[in-house]
Amino acid sequence: MKLSENAVTVLSNRYLRRDTEGVVLETPDEMFVRVAANISLAEQIYDPSESIRRRWEHEFYEVMSNLEFLPNSPTLMNAGTDIQQLAACFVLPVEDSMESIFESVKHAALIQKSGGGTGFSFSRLRPKDDCVQSTKGVSSGPVSFMGVFDAATETVKQGGRRRGANMAVLRVDHPDIEDFIEAKKQLDRLTNFNISVALTEDFMEAVINDQEYDLFNPRTGCAERRVAARKVFDRIVEAAWRNGEPGIVFIDRINKDNTTPLLGDIESTNPCGEQPLLPFESCNLGSINLSSVVVSRELDTVVDYDRLGHVVRVAVRFLDNVIDMSRYPIKQIEAMTRANRRIGLGVMGFADMLLKMRIPYDSEDAIALAEKIMSFVKDEARAASSDLAEERGSFPNYKGSAFDQNGGRPMRNATTTTIAPTGTISIIANVSSGIEPIFALAYVRNVLDGKELVEVNPVFRDIAVKEGFYSEELMRKIATVGSVRNVTEVPEPWRSIFRTSYDISPKAHVRIQAAFQKFTDNAVSKTVNFPEDAAVEDVEEVFQLAYRLGCKGVTIYRDKSREEQVLNIGDVNRSKEKDTQPLKIPRKRSDVLSGHTRRLPTGCGNLYVTINDERSGPFELFAQIGKAGGCAASQAEAIGRLVSLALRAKVDPSSIVKQLRGVRCPSPAWDNGKLVLSCADGISKALESYLTEKQIFDTKTFAWENDSMVNRCAGLCIDCGSPLEFDGGCSVCRMCGFSRCG
Repeated sequence: MKLSENAVTVLSNRYLRRDTEGVVLETPDEMFVRVAANISLAEQIYDPSESIRRRWEHEFYEVMSNLEFLPNSPTLMNAGTDIQQLAACFVLPVEDSMESIFESVKHAALIQKSGGGTGFSFSRLRPKDDCVQSTKGVSSGPVSFMGVFDAATETVKQGGRRRGANMAVLRVDHPDIEDFIEAKKQLDRLTNFNISVALTEDFMEAVINDQEYDLFNPRTGCAERRVAARKVFDRIVEAAWRNGEPGIVFIDRINKDNTTPLLGDIESTNPCGEQPLLPFESCNLGSINLSSVVVSRELDTVVDYDRLGHVVRVAVRFLDNVIDMSRYPIKQIEAMTRANRRIGLGVMGFADMLLKMRIPYDSEDAIALAEKIMSFVKDEARAASSDLAEERGSFPNYKGSAFDQNGGRPMRNATTTTIAPTGTISIIANVSSGIEPIFALAYVRNVLDGKELVEVNPVFRDIAVKEGFYSEELMRKIATVGSVRNVTEVPEPWRSIFRTSYDISPKAHVRIQAAFQKFTDNAVSKTVNFPEDAAVEDVEEVFQLAYRLGCKGVTIYRDKSREEQVLNIGDVNRSKEKDTQPLKIPRKRSDVLSGHTRRLPTGCGNLYVTINDERSGPFELFAQIGKAGGCAASQAEAIGRLVSLALRAKVDPSSIVKQLRGVRCPSPAWDNGKLVLSCADGISKALESYLTEKQIFDTKTFAWENDSMVNRCAGLCIDCGSPLEFDGGCSVCRMCGFSRCG
């Protein structure tokens, strides 16, 4: 196998089996052998022949080891292990009773522990301040209960390797919709949730015609009041412009394509929005590497449709087998999943395919290729599902489904296609994520001993070498901005082809999403990128365009719209500062300073943080925990000394807070409803409280040059410190595989 260095790192950190001491027990090749062998066991449910099982084990291994197809992360992690929970996406019902709410909290914890992400609709909960007859009190409303789910997720680390992730959906006609729209105005709230507003056709028509619409109390089913649709829509747009939350889903459009309408309406999706599901339903996903089916023939670069068709058919059989081999955390989920047998086969590496075929991402040719490719995948996937139905029988809920009409053909699966973000599996395949454009053509990667390496997109590197404009110096220059748009050393034809996320207009992003959605059963995960100076009206225009073009949802991200964006990508951005600014000398300490001490709980005991100040602000910090000479005590003392050194050198204290905040240890602790993740995190919280009280917390100091690569990133990876990409509603690190959505 030809695995990149990043792929090996991600596999070792997150996928390969380990013993109780954390020692890796398998190679990447052995992981694929394990998964293929386990998933092929489902063959014997339908045919006891060992030769048939071995045949499909070989087919499954071949497409995975060739990096032509990869299943979702839980399958790679858990197949053939004691966990054996293989699905990635779940939706749980939340009914309007305390029993149902906390039952769903429990179920979500079980799912997240085993590696899955959960979606919820809170639309059935009565609004805030509505009556509660059993207690003669009033309801706290959906947004309040979302906090309970968020807190539960914070305490669960999925399978030791995946973070918890949730989607919260609220219908636009719920009385609490305006509170929901603003629920993530402060990004330190509901940190384990993506939120989306479910927009109805009636609402969109009211927006277009500038009319009012009804808000319905779900407890009574009666209209509670009428509001201006344009006012609510404007608040959604403004909130999304502000920080990307909420996204939107067109819920009636989703239900129009619901293939099992007799089972009820779809109300929510998985955490990244691409997989609408019924309550208590799960779905397993997998993606085909489109870059792998691009071949050279007679001086031309074309798609090998024969190979693509073969991979699609093998992948459909693989995903159907996963349904039988998965161990489900809840009986209701097992019953619903096996009755519908929903699968979601998608693609990744689309941008790499375009680059190999010399097609600009924002061109009519790209749209045409997207439609042709996905139409082919959908047709082949449905044909494979129909063939499986002839062999194994249609899905149990087939009767009354969309396929059970006018003598329709049998189908093994209620749906077959989904476009997922593919954050970490695309790193393993060393290709672009899902249908996203290339985020950056080059990165600076920090390695051991303070050294830095420039990571270059492999397709770009190959062409640069072949065309004679490759040099290490040029690649390092490109890494400062990620793009070649204004890099004159790159010849013009290639600058037009090698376009990155922020070189592409938001409208072009939507048109590509719509092209894939035309031929996708479920939905499409896609981020529409905006420059920092985009206006609120630009976001509105994209939402309206997505509605007109038939998308099922939209997630947007505007440059620098999140507080967590700032990162240091290494000497590439620091070199000028080093050359022009003198070294800072710490100020001398006065004989007497005053301050105060804060106590914070940690997993290793109480942490005491003392901050002494002078007129200009904090001057020094001391941290103590446990007995002198212990490991924790020495670490706390060392951090305190370094913080004091920085403060005395007049380093902006808010930047110190940001560097220490979020550092994790194995034993977090609760402090007045908030988690203290480690001693370092506790010190950051103490310093932040001090700065807030003194009213000197200033985030303006984190501005970077407008053309810098850092402006394009969605924050720092808490595991390795590398840049995070905003991908399909989620932040993903392409260096180590960390994802905020699991």
